[in-house]
Amino acid sequence: MGKILAVHSYKGGTGKTLLTVNLAAAYANKGKKVCVLDLDFRAPSLQSIFRQEASEYWLNDYLNGACEINKVLFDYTPQCNCNGTMLVGLANPTTEALRDMSAKDRKWEMRALGRLLSLKNTLLNDMELDYLLFDTSPGLQYSSINAIVSADVVLVVSTIDASDVAGTRRMTHELYDLFEKKTGILMNKVPIEFLSSPADRADVHSRFQNTHTLPVLMVIPCFCDVLRAGGSKIFARDEPSHPFTRHVDEIAAKVEKF
Repeated sequence: MGKILAVHSYKGGTGKTLLTVNLAAAYANKGKKVCVLDLDFRAPSLQSIFRQEASEYWLNDYLNGACEINKVLFDYTPQCNCNGTMLVGLANPTTEALRDMSAKDRKWEMRALGRLLSLKNTLLNDMELDYLLFDTSPGLQYSSINAIVSADVVLVVSTIDASDVAGTRRMTHELYDLFEKKTGILMNKVPIEFLSSPADRADVHSRFQNTHTLPVLMVIPCFCDVLRAGGSKIFARDEPSHPFTRHVDEIAAKVEKF
């Protein structure tokens, strides 16, 4: 059976979505059957990354019970140019939809959790996908908690900003210890001058590991060209030899062993 992987963060701006998309592409490059879903209903961004026009059905509709998941998904495999399969499900980015999702009550969220949990049968069992990736909302939104509950593995992305590190530590202690999920920390956008030698990299990794009770899977440098691309490029697809892609490939391999 395949795995459900949720990518989460304490706050926005960590590079969570970029890592999710590139991780999905990395698995597809390895010949895996992959699906990535945009569960960041407060600030959906996969639509702009995948450059997909308005859809008849969104993930919002699936969680509302208005359609089945096959109506939401589109096949990105031809554009991915990969050895496997890559499916994508988008959240509705309109202002009206953002307001509607923000107003959902706890009863609706419980029903939505049931819909998410059913994806394990629909996508992993029936469609035989290897990986289902959730790009979640930052923080402790109901939708994020639902994604974490549904997932087999969770990656929490943090920057080195002091408030982000402290918030991530507090969030993982209060939330992840409760759910007992297989979880790893990704320290992203670390200034490259901090990582100039193997000894420096080991020191930085040790420093962050001492901060977190959960394992730090990867320390990822801040690459200026990745920032300049602004989400317009999927590096795992377009630049397979780029150092950022190599980091993503290493993350993919570590998750496979979880």
